[in-house]
Amino acid sequence: MSNTFTLDGKEIPFQDGQTVIQAALDAGVYIPHLCHHPDFPPHGSCKLCTVKINGRQTASCTMKAQAGMVVESNIDELNDERRALTQMLFVEGNHFCPSCEKSGNCQLQATAYQLHMLTPHFDHFYPNRPVDASHPDYLLDTNRCILCSLCVRASRDVDGKNVFALGGRGIKTHLLVNAKSHRLGDTDFSGEDKAANVCPVGVILKKRQGFAVPIGQRTFDIKPASEYVDSRMPTKEV
Repeated sequence: MSNTFTLDGKEIPFQDGQTVIQAALDAGVYIPHLCHHPDFPPHGSCKLCTVKINGRQTASCTMKAQAGMVVESNIDELNDERRALTQMLFVEGNHFCPSCEKSGNCQLQATAYQLHMLTPHFDHFYPNRPVDASHPDYLLDTNRCILCSLCVRASRDVDGKNVFALGGRGIKTHLLVNAKSHRLGDTDFSGEDKAANVCPVGVILKKRQGFAVPIGQRTFDIKPASEYVDSRMPTKEV
């Protein structure tokens, strides 16, 4: 039997060890996602990539592809759930897109557009989250953090620095800086770090670069999230 499975009626080839989302993106088929990154092991935290396999829901970023499986993704049931999850992410933090430097380059914003999210639907939490400007070159605005842990994984697994961590539980989970002062300026964080370039939203921002690329000419202004199907969402401005 050939190494293929069916996704929304389309035959998807895969290599041994690939997950469903890896094979789908390699085949040019978009599955919404936020915490998935091709350079890191599967994490399964955002659940936006949930699909139905043989009638049962599972995260496509953690599920290994198997020959003959029948996968559903672009269906109303799952897109409704993804939209609700995206709405929750918007109200859980402080996301003010019109004034955000990451607008147009933000994967959360692009995913919301992709899912036709028109309103946040739920009441906003308006949490009191810090803005850290202690680093000479980078601003850390945790108001926009969606707890994808990409910066945590990048700093730990690629940079070998462990600059970032997640602390707390449940609704109190939050991004931490691993320094006694909890200030980014008191770490060895650098613009050359992988962690400086993986944030899908506007948490880690380079200073003195505000709106260098005009609104309307940015990554997701040029084409929507669904057209980035090469397993590697952009993390820098185009």
